[in-house]
Amino acid sequence: MLDAPTASVVTGRDPAVPGTPSAEPPLLEVRNLVKNFPVKGGLLSRVVDHVHAVDGVSFSVARGETLGLVGESGCGKSTTGRCILHLIEPTSGEIWFEGQNITALPPEKRRSLCRDMQIIFQDPYASLDPRMTVGSIVGEALVIHKLTKTPAEYRDRIVELLETVGLNADHMRRYPHEFSGGQRQRIGIARALAVSPKVIVCDEPVSALDVSIQAQVINLLEDLQAKFNLTYLFIAHDLSVVEHISDRVAVMYLGRIVEIAPANELYTTPRHPYTEALLSAVPIPEPGLKRARIRLTGDVPNPINPPSGCHFHPRCPKAFDRCKVDDPQLKRIGTVHWAACHLNDELSV
Repeated sequence: MLDAPTASVVTGRDPAVPGTPSAEPPLLEVRNLVKNFPVKGGLLSRVVDHVHAVDGVSFSVARGETLGLVGESGCGKSTTGRCILHLIEPTSGEIWFEGQNITALPPEKRRSLCRDMQIIFQDPYASLDPRMTVGSIVGEALVIHKLTKTPAEYRDRIVELLETVGLNADHMRRYPHEFSGGQRQRIGIARALAVSPKVIVCDEPVSALDVSIQAQVINLLEDLQAKFNLTYLFIAHDLSVVEHISDRVAVMYLGRIVEIAPANELYTTPRHPYTEALLSAVPIPEPGLKRARIRLTGDVPNPINPPSGCHFHPRCPKAFDRCKVDDPQLKRIGTVHWAACHLNDELSV
């Protein structure tokens, strides 16, 4: 990682990064992000290998957009989101926010961006301190960033945040264990909103909730986005959940993005066999209609020693000889559709 005193300013889009439909510069841009976790062994606990959790991920997100990031468990989705916020330090790559390369900033200057970039965690039971009242949890950031001047202003702001997410003012005196899972996730959303962020990383925010509650939370997130012009990176493993909230969807497999496209285009004309397999498992909400199920053989490869060539070729029903030796790059198909598959070579531009 570089620790330069100041960050450079972006002068134009990187053509290797999948662009957004907007003509405006992206609010957030990730360039060739890599995160390796060391594997230690032996008597001296030396580093003997690395887990390639995130392996050269690039994408951009426009202001006010929701980018869905989907894939199987262990593919690197959450690690990507946490690297963007520097909750985990990236091994290499660049993260650009509002024209600044924030990976080039010293840690103390990077912390000032915490107000603009927040996260909603997956587990509403583990992400809230059980020893703190709801008011203290939501108001902690107000104290840290000195956003209120008087106790009355502090209390009024907490009440406003709680009511914004559908909770009552008297809930601020209660503790997390007194709430249901859906209510706890609303508390987590209120905490993220406290500092008026521009980007929120939603790290599987509904996966631990009942289906009926999932819909309520997703509707709440959409309402908040419209009200506060928020930008979301929405991480999930369920394509049916992502479909309803995302403007574009990026599909990850074994640490890499294999396809990224507008949601309606990806769901109707997927260009990668892995995306096709994931979509085949999503039920169609029409009586009597079913998709032809694509069942993948084998297990997800070990990220310590991924396969040569295309990482997906050992499980791909359409793989041919070239896939075993030649690693496909993420290439543009059409205007804003990108895919990493040799089957699309004639379509790429």
